[in-house]
Amino acid sequence: MREPHLLTALLFCVASSVYAQDSVPRALTTDDGLNMVGLSGALMSPDGQWVLYSKSELDWGENERKSTYYMVPADGGQPFQYIGDAGGSSFAFSPDGKHLSFRRSVDEKQQLFLMRTTGGEAVQLTKHETSVGSYVWSGDSRAIFFVATEPRSKEEEKRHEDGYDAIFVDEGPNGQQQGSWNNLWRFELESKQEVRLTAHDFRIGSFAVSPDGKRIAFTARYENRRNQQYLSEIFLYDLQDSTQTRLTENGAPEGGLEWAPDGTRFMYTAPSADTWELRQSKIWIMNPDTRESRLVSGQFAGRISNPVWTPEGTGILFTGLQGTNSNLFRLDLADGSVERLTDVVGSLSVSSYSWDRERMVYSFHDIDTPPDLYVSSTEQFDPIRLTEANPWMEADLALARAEVIKWTSRDGTEIEGILILPADYQTGTKLPLLLHVHGGPAGVFTNGFRSSYHVWAGLGYAQLLPNVRGSSGYTDDLLQGNMNDIGGGDYWDLMTGVDHVIEAGYVDPDKMGIRGWSYGGILGGWTITQTNRFKAASLGAMVSDWTSEYGPGFNHDVRLWYIGGTPWENPEAYRQMSALTHVANVETPTLLLHGINDRTDTEPQSMMFFTALKDQGKVTRYIKFPREPHGFREPRHQRTRDIEEIKWIQQHVLGIDWIPWEREEDESPDEGRSVTTSSGG
Repeated sequence: MREPHLLTALLFCVASSVYAQDSVPRALTTDDGLNMVGLSGALMSPDGQWVLYSKSELDWGENERKSTYYMVPADGGQPFQYIGDAGGSSFAFSPDGKHLSFRRSVDEKQQLFLMRTTGGEAVQLTKHETSVGSYVWSGDSRAIFFVATEPRSKEEEKRHEDGYDAIFVDEGPNGQQQGSWNNLWRFELESKQEVRLTAHDFRIGSFAVSPDGKRIAFTARYENRRNQQYLSEIFLYDLQDSTQTRLTENGAPEGGLEWAPDGTRFMYTAPSADTWELRQSKIWIMNPDTRESRLVSGQFAGRISNPVWTPEGTGILFTGLQGTNSNLFRLDLADGSVERLTDVVGSLSVSSYSWDRERMVYSFHDIDTPPDLYVSSTEQFDPIRLTEANPWMEADLALARAEVIKWTSRDGTEIEGILILPADYQTGTKLPLLLHVHGGPAGVFTNGFRSSYHVWAGLGYAQLLPNVRGSSGYTDDLLQGNMNDIGGGDYWDLMTGVDHVIEAGYVDPDKMGIRGWSYGGILGGWTITQTNRFKAASLGAMVSDWTSEYGPGFNHDVRLWYIGGTPWENPEAYRQMSALTHVANVETPTLLLHGINDRTDTEPQSMMFFTALKDQGKVTRYIKFPREPHGFREPRHQRTRDIEEIKWIQQHVLGIDWIPWEREEDESPDEGRSVTTSSGG
């Protein structure tokens, strides 16, 4: 397998992977994708010598993915199972490296557990009345600070059990669940005592404890409706005198707090200094004594993730997405300059660092390379591969090839996207096209692995993945490009991209389909009301009518930025930008998919669009999935969704009565899919 630092810049996926001479490459199937081993939660020990990670595998019998937890030497070697079958979540090493903490469910409540890093039995620390939420260690490893929701009183609990469970909507997040406040607590490891620190009716988000353990910076809001997260402010809690001070009073959604090593200031992330703006998050530094803050990442254009201080406090390390690739960067606080520390073509995401920030563990993947874990120095990029989660992919499959392409939209805006072609594509061949539309609107297509790309390529499709205006990972100007204009410029970005690949000779214009989920389903639904050039559409978790979604869905940013105002302030825009308004124009056979428990884009939105299509005698099908939220969780539902989407597009784009692959649910399609390791570069 190619190491990430050897990838080329433009053509980042090569069809001619090295196969065994006696093996005939086959196409990837949906079941291959579902059965892939996943890796997550990589955590480096403070001394940089060990890495903890989780491995998830599909259990068809239980209809779920199950995780096991492994420890592996950071210099490469054989991993061993570290946590028992009871599992856990939210793992963290103590700063002194002697213990590992995590959360585990006890009587349906998440509690804190502790075990020695050398191994042994896990010990339950907390017996909190409600679930323990996010937590952090004190710098001296003697205490753990956590947030927990406020419990009902015994009288309230009795009334609730007796059926007095009415939800007062102004006290809960959009009336979708019982509203609850949370507060900060401290657990002392020596005395085993829990001490409540704050006692207010607010919802705490991010928090960080100063290196000397005397102060806590945290974000909180007094409004607990789900769509009002932007109202968070920064507070300072003094552990010496138990006082609390509010440091900000603005409309900016601050988060990502972390103290500088000297404890005199902390950094946080926010899109702007004082307003909830459609901008990519920036890094700010605040002096809590003066309440003065300053922007320090203004020279970086792109999306910033996981910023951490350098040990001397003169810089900040972060993962940055620029275009379709993500890398590690260092921000110099003296002059605001940004240095790229890695130069991979693909998706690099740092999970954790050693205490001195000299080593990091990260995941890497690209279009034809599924994620694996690596360790490297932060000063000199020298990857050591820790895992091979899916070794069967090395020589078994004919994977797609892909390249970054650019085109000019109707108004002159340059748009970037990814063109994916089958492994055996012959120049000059015109293929059926599947146009993918990403979610968001501020989502982005990156140079990362998705099994579905290879499934569609194996079926003979060219695929176009456009990063239309509104995408993140580029400039703020492009991110803001569809403000008050959803279905306008972004629609034309799609259409000009399709025109571009047709003119380049890749695509048969009479054999095209479109698919998308979330905002991809929304813009896809809008597209088929504006053009009939597509033979099939698959729309997942769409919104068809913006006015009726006001309140139920998670769309505060949509109405604030992308439409403008409220339905009573700007009713015509809400009407005109809704696909339902123009549904009479639809001639494209349309498949609709939605989870019944979706609280992001609510299920009735697809039902309305389906009903309107059926009432007009249009070709359509609607599949609803019980229990599923915005992102599906149950493997059998995931398989049904994928299979039905392929059947629909094959039927209406190619006229094929497609028959799904056969599979044994209780067996993995291939033997030997366990995690293996290799050391060295």
